Amino acid sequence: MAAGVVLVGGGFVAANAATTTGTAQKSAAGAHYPVNKKATGTKAVVSAANAFLNTLDADQQASVLLDLTEENATAWSNLPCGGTCRPGIELGTLTDTQLAAAMKVVKLATGTGKGSGYDQITQIIKADGVLAAAESTSSAGPAPSDAASSTASADPSATAVPSSTSTATDAPTGAPPSGGTGGGGGGAFGYGTGLYYLAFLGTPSADGTWQLHFGGHHLAVNLTYKKGKVAGASPFFLGVEPTSWTADDGTTYTPLANQREGLLALTGSLSTEQLAAAKLSATYNDVLLGPGEDGQFPETKEGLKVSELSPKQQKLVLKAIYPWVSNVDDATAKQLMKTYERELNETYVAYSGGTGLDTHGDYVRIDGPGVWIEFVCQTGVVYRDKIHYHTVYRDHTRDYGSEFSFS
Repeated sequence: MAAGVVLVGGGFVAANAATTTGTAQKSAAGAHYPVNKKATGTKAVVSAANAFLNTLDADQQASVLLDLTEENATAWSNLPCGGTCRPGIELGTLTDTQLAAAMKVVKLATGTGKGSGYDQITQIIKADGVLAAAESTSSAGPAPSDAASSTASADPSATAVPSSTSTATDAPTGAPPSGGTGGGGGGAFGYGTGLYYLAFLGTPSADGTWQLHFGGHHLAVNLTYKKGKVAGASPFFLGVEPTSWTADDGTTYTPLANQREGLLALTGSLSTEQLAAAKLSATYNDVLLGPGEDGQFPETKEGLKVSELSPKQQKLVLKAIYPWVSNVDDATAKQLMKTYERELNETYVAYSGGTGLDTHGDYVRIDGPGVWIEFVCQTGVVYRDKIHYHTVYRDHTRDYGSEFSFS
C-alpha cells in the first residue's frame, strides 16, 4: 500500500512507509552528484536536487532523472491518477531522509510567502489527505474523474490510500463515487498525501536546461531552468477540495484564499458597464487550458481591456495575477510581474457565470500577451454539497521555458 506523508514540526515525514529509518534500501548504489551547501539562488536548487539524488539508489535515481522531452514535460494532470499520468518518484515510497531532501528541492524552488509558493503547495497536499480520510470513512472509493480536462487514462476501480492527520470540518454528503481497493507501485486513482511525484527532466545544472516537475491531484508545478535562470514558471495548475477545513490541531486551511480574494477584489471594483463588457457568452465547467491543452490559447482575446480601467483597478489586476506567479522563487516572480505590468494595457479581464466565485460555473480569466490565468468553480467530487476550485496559470510564450512549439 502506498504510504502517506505528514507535516510534523515544520518538515515532512513518511507515514506507514515500508522503511522509515532514514536509510534507503538500495538494490544498487546510485551515482553521486556534487553538493554545494553554500550555493544560493538557482544554484541552491541544483545543489538540493543533487543532494536528494544522493539519497536514492540507482533504480530510484532512474525514476527521477528523465529526459527533457515534450512527452515527459506535458505529462501532468489535475486528476488523482497517481503515477499513471505523471512521471517521477512517489513521495509515499520515500524514507524520512529522502522525503525531507525531496521537499527541500521544492521549497528552494518556490515562493516564500504565506499562503503562496511552498506554503500553498503543502496545503494542497494536505487537502488530499483530507479527501483520503473522508474516503476511508466511506464504503465507496474516489471518483473516476475530477474534471472534464485530463489526458490521463487510469483504472477507475482503484481507490484512495487513506493517509492524513487532518479531517474536514464537515463530513461528505451523498454517496461518493464507486471504486475498489487502491495501492502503490505507480499509483492508480486515489487520494492521499503520499501520491505526489517528483521528477527532474534533464540533469539539474547551473548552466544547462532542465525542468523541475512536481505534482499530483490538484497540483502541477513545472519550473524550467536555462543557464542558471528560470525560463518558465508555467504551466502551474492549482485546485483544491475541500476549499477550507480545520485540522485536528485547530488550524484552519484555505489554500486558494489569495487567488480567490484577489479576483473578488478585481471583479468587485467593476462598474455595471464594465461588468457587461467583461461578460463572456460561453459557460465554463472547467479551465480551458488544463492538461493536454498546451498552446491552445483562444485566437481572439475576450472581455474588458485593462487599458480601459482606472489606475486603481489596474493595480487590482496586478494584485490578482500575483498569487499564481508567486509559486516560483521570489526573485523570478518579481521579474515576471514586471513583464506583466509592462503588458498590462494589452491584457483582458473576463468572466462567466457569477462573480462571487461560490457557485458551479463561476469563472474568471485574465489574458495578456504573456499571462493567462483561469479560476473556475465546480461542484465537489467528494463533498458534493459544496463547490471546489480549479485554476491554471500559463504564459503564451514561456510555458515549459519555451522549449516546445505547440500548434
